[in-house]
Amino acid sequence: MTKLRLAIVGAGPAGIYAADILLKAERKFDVSIDLFEGLPAPYGLVRYGVAPDHPRIKGIINALRDVLDRGDIRLFGNVHFGTDITLDDLKKHYNAVIFATGAVRDTSLNIPGIDAAGSYGAADFVSWFDGHPDVPREWTLDGESVAVVGNGNVALDVARMLAKHAEDLLVTEVPDNVYQGLAKSPITDVHVFGRRGPTSVKFTPLELRELGELRDVDMVVYDEDFEYDEAAKTAVASNKQVMVIDRVLQSWRQRPGANNAGGEASRRLHLHFYAKPIEVKTDENGRVSGFVYERTRPDGEGGVVGTGELREVPIQQLYRAIGYFGSPLEGVPFDKKHGVIPNHEGQVLRKDSNERVPGLYATGWIKRGPVGLIGHTKSDAMETVRHLINDQGSWWHPEHPEEEAVTALLESRGVQWTDLDGWHRLDAHEVSLGEPHERARVKVVPREEMVSVSRDLTRPAK
Repeated sequence: MTKLRLAIVGAGPAGIYAADILLKAERKFDVSIDLFEGLPAPYGLVRYGVAPDHPRIKGIINALRDVLDRGDIRLFGNVHFGTDITLDDLKKHYNAVIFATGAVRDTSLNIPGIDAAGSYGAADFVSWFDGHPDVPREWTLDGESVAVVGNGNVALDVARMLAKHAEDLLVTEVPDNVYQGLAKSPITDVHVFGRRGPTSVKFTPLELRELGELRDVDMVVYDEDFEYDEAAKTAVASNKQVMVIDRVLQSWRQRPGANNAGGEASRRLHLHFYAKPIEVKTDENGRVSGFVYERTRPDGEGGVVGTGELREVPIQQLYRAIGYFGSPLEGVPFDKKHGVIPNHEGQVLRKDSNERVPGLYATGWIKRGPVGLIGHTKSDAMETVRHLINDQGSWWHPEHPEEEAVTALLESRGVQWTDLDGWHRLDAHEVSLGEPHERARVKVVPREEMVSVSRDLTRPAK
């Protein structure tokens, strides 16, 4: 029987789902899958891209763990594609490769002052508070008033983490350095700005509700943002998600802190709609000092137009959360405009034509861009896997398909890779760090410590 040796680059939900779907699919060949991940631990953005106070993420991690723990997928963590292992290497050892590397860079915001000191991309901040090993341990939190630009779930995650009292995170797996940093924050006001109105937001009702549950934080919304036109009224009446979001926002209008009336909480979280970013103001030292936006209004067709009215809010920090962007991979076609690998339903295409590149596939955000929730990656992976199965005639013919050939290659290059047993050791270690403090876990942040625990350096080297 024909055997498929498949490499998947990226051990987040997209890569793990693709592996699981292929192993469960009806096919006329055996499958052997190796999963390569640049980080020492699996799960991608579920571990490093979602705020630690999201309990529902535990369910997703449990499902991903179940897939890996079956033992029919090999995990190679702490292996960097392009250096530790290259596309030419993969062609020598596999019949095909699926890229599931996601999108982890911030989309740029082209307005004056955006690069000032104190202006950040949300992705970097998220990586910090999630304990990503490749970002600095410290984060400057010295502003009382902070702006977050964007109306998606990432914007709300950033706003919530900034406004939330640090001690309320101690029940989560927040890294200790992050807790210490947030505990020193002098923040009093978080301002979230969105260009469109309340019925056009991109966040989910659950994310919005969580904001309203923050202890000692007033939710500030403004009556002027709720003068709905017919398009907005239709959206509320016809879309259940919009209806729920509107219901939550309308309830906040009845709270004491609405319209910045002065509630009793020590912190405030302001939601500004119909606010188009215009400029980031700076002080004499080149640091962020204000955010200028143009007031917009509905255009009657579900969009907005500018009114010409400019407003300024004094701030000391700004976070742009207007979307993620994919990163190019060595030797793989890349669409610089959209931040994705060019593809047709997951089949990679050459940059300047619609010609297929045999053996190369993509799934997840690097395939379709950073849209949709984690659950969407399942249907996305199904589409890619279906083509992979049907493309058997165009698979590569590797010189060394033996499973041990890959470990020998990594060993010869001195790559300190981590495997599934290593992840179990790291997982148990993090849980043990949390137990004395009655916490679910305390994340290990330094990469070298993650690798050391994972590889259990008291045992013989591989």
